[in-house]
Amino acid sequence: MSIILLLFSLFQELLHDLLSRILPACKAGLEDPDDDVQAVAADALIPAADSIVSLKGPTLHSIVMLLWDILLDLDDLSPSTSSVMNLLAEIYSQKEMFPNMFEVLTLRETQEYDLNEAIRVHDTPEGICLQENPYALTSLAPRLWPFMRHSITSVRYSAIRTLERLLEAGLKQNISVPSAAIWPTTILGDTLRIVFQNLLLESNDDILECSERVWRLLLQSQVKELELVARSYASSWMELATTPYGSTLDSSKLFWPVALPRKSHFRAAAKMRAVKLENESSSRVGMELAKVTISHERNGDSSSSFSKIIVGADADISVTLTRVVTATALGIFASKLNEGSLQDVISSLWNAFKSSSGVRRQVASIVLISWFKEIRNKENSIGHGAISCLPNYLREWLLDLLTCSDPAFPTKDSSLPYTELSRTYSKMRGEATQLVRAIESSGLFKDSFSGTQIDFENLTADDAINFASKISTPKISTPIGDIDENGLEGRQAIDDIESLKQRLLTTSGYLKCVQSNLHISVSAMVAAAVVWMSELPARLNPIILPLMASIKREQEEILQQKAADALAELICQCVLRKPGPNDKLIKNICTLTCMDASETPQAAVICSMEVIDEQDILSSGTNTRKSRTKVHVPSGTDDRSRIEGFISRRGSELVLRCLCEKLGAALFEKLPKLWDYLTEILLPATVENVTAEDEQKIMHTIESVKDPQTLINNIQVVRSLAPMLNEMLKPRLLTLLPCIFRCIRHSHVAVRLAASRCITSMAKSLTTDVMGAVIVNAIPMLEDMNSVNSRQGAGMLISLLVQGMGVELVPYAPLLVVPLLRCMSDCDQSVRRSVTRSFAALVPLLPLARGLPPPSGLSEVFSKNKEDAQFLEQLLDNSHIEDYKLCTELKMTLRRYQQEGINWLAFLKRFKLHGILCDDMGLGKTLQASAIVACDIVERLTLNDRENIPPSLIICPSTLVGHWAFEIEKYVDVSILSTLQYVGSVQERTSLRECFNKYNVIITSYDVVRKDVEYLSQFHWNYCILDEGHIIRNAKSKITLAVKQLRSQNRLVLSGTPIQNNVMDLWSLFDFLMPGFLGTERQVMAPYRFT
Repeated sequence: MSIILLLFSLFQELLHDLLSRILPACKAGLEDPDDDVQAVAADALIPAADSIVSLKGPTLHSIVMLLWDILLDLDDLSPSTSSVMNLLAEIYSQKEMFPNMFEVLTLRETQEYDLNEAIRVHDTPEGICLQENPYALTSLAPRLWPFMRHSITSVRYSAIRTLERLLEAGLKQNISVPSAAIWPTTILGDTLRIVFQNLLLESNDDILECSERVWRLLLQSQVKELELVARSYASSWMELATTPYGSTLDSSKLFWPVALPRKSHFRAAAKMRAVKLENESSSRVGMELAKVTISHERNGDSSSSFSKIIVGADADISVTLTRVVTATALGIFASKLNEGSLQDVISSLWNAFKSSSGVRRQVASIVLISWFKEIRNKENSIGHGAISCLPNYLREWLLDLLTCSDPAFPTKDSSLPYTELSRTYSKMRGEATQLVRAIESSGLFKDSFSGTQIDFENLTADDAINFASKISTPKISTPIGDIDENGLEGRQAIDDIESLKQRLLTTSGYLKCVQSNLHISVSAMVAAAVVWMSELPARLNPIILPLMASIKREQEEILQQKAADALAELICQCVLRKPGPNDKLIKNICTLTCMDASETPQAAVICSMEVIDEQDILSSGTNTRKSRTKVHVPSGTDDRSRIEGFISRRGSELVLRCLCEKLGAALFEKLPKLWDYLTEILLPATVENVTAEDEQKIMHTIESVKDPQTLINNIQVVRSLAPMLNEMLKPRLLTLLPCIFRCIRHSHVAVRLAASRCITSMAKSLTTDVMGAVIVNAIPMLEDMNSVNSRQGAGMLISLLVQGMGVELVPYAPLLVVPLLRCMSDCDQSVRRSVTRSFAALVPLLPLARGLPPPSGLSEVFSKNKEDAQFLEQLLDNSHIEDYKLCTELKMTLRRYQQEGINWLAFLKRFKLHGILCDDMGLGKTLQASAIVACDIVERLTLNDRENIPPSLIICPSTLVGHWAFEIEKYVDVSILSTLQYVGSVQERTSLRECFNKYNVIITSYDVVRKDVEYLSQFHWNYCILDEGHIIRNAKSKITLAVKQLRSQNRLVLSGTPIQNNVMDLWSLFDFLMPGFLGTERQVMAPYRFT
């Protein structure tokens, strides 16, 4: 079977010719008792589905019926289930199968009895046998039902995906033959019920999304068929969707498919006929089918039994998501019905809104939202009459609910709280009663408690908090030993009262919080329903306030999305309204985008590069941006203000996204206040040619801002809006880039960070334009030795770009690597750390850039950097490094490997790199290092730069100091390299210091460096060479710390054994050569878990 599968996959053009020979083997595989063989056989036939259908006749019939029959034989763990259903879906998706799916055949001869054996019908002409079409879905599709709630996810997905493919095939048939039904009428109700249960019970996202698509496909059936379903099941679906958290779903309203008998086609056929008869009567009997099904199961006719399903018991299922999905499905369903058949739906909605249940009101509101959004999204006006069919009393009641701003009294003219909170209210009122009784019985609070009247039946959370807060327990100053029996009882009474008081405060505080959150969720959905279902009322505050509260405080993102969509719709409807709320709303929304401290730098907190390094902002700052479309509420251990800022920023960005989608290219025209807010400080300018006058104006504007947080907030709004804008508006947004680039050089580090993040976000959606500006503007900043702010800002920007864009930077990597390399020896530690990190991330991208054309608009930049291109080739492949011609003659002939070593050292010197020479002992490391130092001195002398040649420092074990001096004098002319051995006692070393200016090579030991580091670190050496450099492998040793304080233009490590214990030895060596290149020691240790 595996060979056949491979054969069909590789030679699809020969399928038709091969099929007749291979099909018998595949059928044998399908009939094999081994499930794995069945699975492979089914998978092998999937590529040949069109060829199978073209066979027609008995061959096609036998294969199709065999596949349907296999579904009867599968148990819960059969691996072939998904494969068989996938093959069935592929066969029924072929165009040639469309006419067969719904036809009924009349045959004068009965065929061999099988699962779909002929059924005599009393009203057919004598001698005529009415037989179901062997391909008809009326009796075959129900075989999928038991797999819809299968315990294995892949099986459930295959079942719903098969149903989707069958519906798609029916829809195609309906397009070509408009009179044809897309789905059999007799099983439409059951199909909708089983799909609704998927929406209600499913936890897998893929299955849930597929179920939503299937629901929409089913609703393209004829309206009269949908009306029959609505009368039977609409109210039941509404009740299931509004089942309270922790309650059991009503099993009588669920659809429990008949589990067909396995291994017995005769019994299966009988049962299928029974199911068919039940389906045909479902439109008349309504809920009777569910009752019959359950009674069958109780009588032992089904192999499966149902268990109680408790809402919220499955941790993998979000109750809120389930309610939104099911309510949305019901709203779409309602939008398909005619006005005359909406009474059942309206009645269910009215009952939900009149109840005291917040959940029922919330679900009913989402039904209305989905209903009227669907109507408004239709291309024509058919169905708009449904708006007028809604009774006025329903609309007026929704407006009355919105006037109830106090969460404790959510219903007009009623003192009842939300039903969901009744138990907590009872608990709080019981605790208040206990506290009052304890106070009265103690007799200790007569003065403070006298005259206090409490209505326990109507006690609210605020009343309980105010009451408990006024109770101050008296202090007893008498020592315990002097208290008599009555005094001890008094102390115990006070302790009991204090305990009851704290318990009441805890319960009432919790109730107030939960009640407020529930009221925000419910009121926002009611307000959203009012926005979508009709024209806006004269007074908008009762609608706007709940929606804005949801934007600020709603923790459930899916509910916040509904509120954001409704608020955006309200803003669009108010564009021409005078006076209108839009200007104030836009200002508030823009302000909320800056509330998240983790995304908007706080100038008062981030005041130096040290803070950024300590908080590791550059390595973690973009992680949240990578998943901005799918964000989650921080854990409860986080600071409350941070959580509120996060929710507010998420909500405001959802509103901006909806506005961008609704208004498109007319966004700034319809909402000019939004553009005004973007340009509150940032001035528009031409990106390509910024004149000196523009530059001066930009600089003056930015420097005149006294509060850097104002500038940061302006940049943050641009950052939030950039990815969402319509393509036609993005060129206008680019006019703000010159001003944002000027902020990269700002004196305040938080402004530089905000600008860097903003440019990174813009680069993701405007890569060509923004990256071109980065190359032109940021690289010169890296090389600006007169401004550390410019170098820090540019390094920060490139670091965030590298992390945020990844492989999208491949075309630009060759232009960034060399400038970064030049900054790896920067005198500022923060610049070194950021650029080395970026360099390390970009180098692996260089091979991918080979052969790519220059990015658009940067051809000239590429042509001007031929030397950089040559460097990159040599960096990737050292065989491209040409032989270095020595500037001085050595007193020996170099071997080839020594010449290659000097080539590499010269390459490092040329591009200001640092490295480790790891030749084995005795191969001439001393010679190669001496040669490169000598050549460097000769090159400088040739350029008449004698005065600017600093001495070089060679550090080695004390036993090798003399050896180094001997080797240098042996191979290099003394007129070029003059050596001083800086060793001996303190007095001897002190006297030698006066001779430093007479020599250009100072040779010393590690111990001397440790002792005299304060003096030696005053010099800026030419070369600093560590012989046996593995001595500094311990990053915390005093010798290592001393060596790393030395400053030099070029650094080399010589060691035949750079790794002696583990790879962490290398980290310390690299930290000397290129500080920050590998990150901190902790960052390197983390992946390897070194101990």
